[in-house]
Amino acid sequence: MVKTIKEKVLDALAHSHGISKKDLDDAVVLQKEKGIGLDRILIEKGFVSEQDLLSLLVKEFHIPTINLSKYKIDPSLKEMIPARIARQYHLIPISKLGKTITVALSDPFNIFAVDDLKTLTNKNVDVVISEESKIAQALDNYYGVADAESVAEVSRDIDIEDFEIINEKEEGGAQEINLEESARAPIVRMVDLIIREALKERASDIHIEPSETSARVRYRIDGVLREVLTIPRVNQNAVIVRIKIMAGINITETQVPQDGRFKMRLSSKEVDFRVSLLPTTFGEKIVIRILDKSNLSSGLDGLSFSKKPLEKLTEAISKPFGMILVTGPTGSGKSTTLYSIISQLNTVDKNIITVEDPVEYLIDGLTQIQARADIGLTFASGLRSILRQSPDVVMLGEIRDSETADIAIKASLTGQLVLSTLHTNDAAGALTRLVDMGVESFLVSSSVIAICAQRLCRTICPKCREEIKLLDNVLKDIKDKIKPGTKFYHGKGCDFCRQTGYYGRTGIVEVLEVDEHVREMLIKGSSTSEIKDYAVKQGMTTLWDDMVEKFVSGVTTIEEVFRVASSE
Repeated sequence: MVKTIKEKVLDALAHSHGISKKDLDDAVVLQKEKGIGLDRILIEKGFVSEQDLLSLLVKEFHIPTINLSKYKIDPSLKEMIPARIARQYHLIPISKLGKTITVALSDPFNIFAVDDLKTLTNKNVDVVISEESKIAQALDNYYGVADAESVAEVSRDIDIEDFEIINEKEEGGAQEINLEESARAPIVRMVDLIIREALKERASDIHIEPSETSARVRYRIDGVLREVLTIPRVNQNAVIVRIKIMAGINITETQVPQDGRFKMRLSSKEVDFRVSLLPTTFGEKIVIRILDKSNLSSGLDGLSFSKKPLEKLTEAISKPFGMILVTGPTGSGKSTTLYSIISQLNTVDKNIITVEDPVEYLIDGLTQIQARADIGLTFASGLRSILRQSPDVVMLGEIRDSETADIAIKASLTGQLVLSTLHTNDAAGALTRLVDMGVESFLVSSSVIAICAQRLCRTICPKCREEIKLLDNVLKDIKDKIKPGTKFYHGKGCDFCRQTGYYGRTGIVEVLEVDEHVREMLIKGSSTSEIKDYAVKQGMTTLWDDMVEKFVSGVTTIEEVFRVASSE
């Protein structure tokens, strides 16, 4: 009996890699259940690596392999094999010669793909092998979504029944869209696709940026922007109008910056979105901030802080009054830390009031006020008013000026726990910054109980994490912190992390407790470096120390150490 190609592959794997017949049979059953290629099942189950499988196919069946990253593809082949077909079968056209077209596949035994291509192109089809990750990257680079009809084409098969916009003005009812929905359907679906994919990719922001010929869509994932889509110029205004309607923004105004927000229910989960529009040379730029309240539900324990700083911060927030400051640059997670603290303090016996600009997360049980400088509702005036509301905990989005700083500090001295943020490089710098803003040093020393400085660093992807060797000159700045035999890791890049080698972020923190000696130093006019040196002698873990510890323990890479934290 003549064996099928699949049986020959399985026999070769059993012989060359020692995979048991039971494991192979289980893989075949799983392939039928999931309806995906046998190659993907074998790789996912860890029976064989992608590179070893390619080598086996080349050796046993003499199918040539190709490195797509070093191959320039003929643009004219797009007309012969459209993007929808290429993505459906996960293939990329390579070349055309006479009546034969050559395509690269990760699963060269996908007979359905070959048969469909023969029918579609009316040509013979030759197959070469390439890694699945390389094909995925080539598809994005080669096709993208570049022409006008692609908006309708890509959105045609998207199921959006589990998407629902919630109009907060109507107590949770679905928002009415007063437009010609039949004409707008592809645009509606495209916007929903952009949002759905952003949630799926764990994006914190969506950027839609107009240019002369198109508008590009980028996601900020783990703090880094990645381009994901190009919207044709002809569809740009329709997309902007759709987002404005969702966010309750004036669709006729295009010359001034505007802000809005909306809530969307995806299946059973509700997610808040904050929208900012900015007029530019080629149209309005949109940034949508994604605010997932589920990230705050676990309080401080969900922030992945190191044990020692976490204990100090937990002790500080347990005090009945005083000021706690969170410092760091934009995008370092200050707001998330503040909201996590608030979520932990949010009990029925506490009156918690916030003044924010803008209000990011809407949380039940809080009194949240949106600062509006245009009508005179500043942080300072809002804080004055809420102190007459008998609050137990006050949160200020940011201390921006001396007036706000003075009122906040006096509030913390009269029985309230005050939480806020400052833009300083380290924890000790926050104390001297308040003094520089004009607040008396004795007031600062009496009110501030703890300062948390933080950064965010990317963590190594768990799917492609592998051990690496590092040269001594790379480690020269941290040699004294590395024990003999320490292993170092990085992410080599895979489909799970989109070839970046990183997946998710973790917090890097230093927490400065303001004790009696620090208060005395502040009143005497000691410098930031002197205060920091004392705190380190008392056992404070600095940002640099925490960052290096995350690297030595295998959480992140040496590249992130030098990107996020600087050596002292």
